[in-house]
Amino acid sequence: MTAETAPGERKRLVKGPGLLLVWLYGVMSVGAVSRSAYQIATEFDRAPLAYTLSAVAAVVYAFITYTLVRGGETARRVALGCCAVELLGVLVVGTWTVVSPGSFPDATVWSKYGAGYLLIPVILPVTGLMWLRRRR
Repeated sequence: MTAETAPGERKRLVKGPGLLLVWLYGVMSVGAVSRSAYQIATEFDRAPLAYTLSAVAAVVYAFITYTLVRGGETARRVALGCCAVELLGVLVVGTWTVVSPGSFPDATVWSKYGAGYLLIPVILPVTGLMWLRRRR
């Protein structure tokens, strides 16, 4: 228990820069869900791996958004772990698409470290990790 929270009350993660983080994760969730849902529904046979990876990114973004809004120490730890997994995914998929571009007939959200999304997919988890570590 801290001076900021009463017993049984969750510590808010959504204040100050955390609000911007939630907003960005929310926007990325909507973008990735929309993109992957459309691609899976209409073109799945063209690039199943790419579209599945975009759907995974969408789920990760949505879950991080939820945990940040939920607040509390458990949610902070879960969001921290999800941001680490997200960063790992961006680095693996980003490197894979740079080293072997022919492996992906179409881009994923994390292709080339999120270049199609202004590199936000690689910047966001780093920022999230830094913010969540400070909120300890």
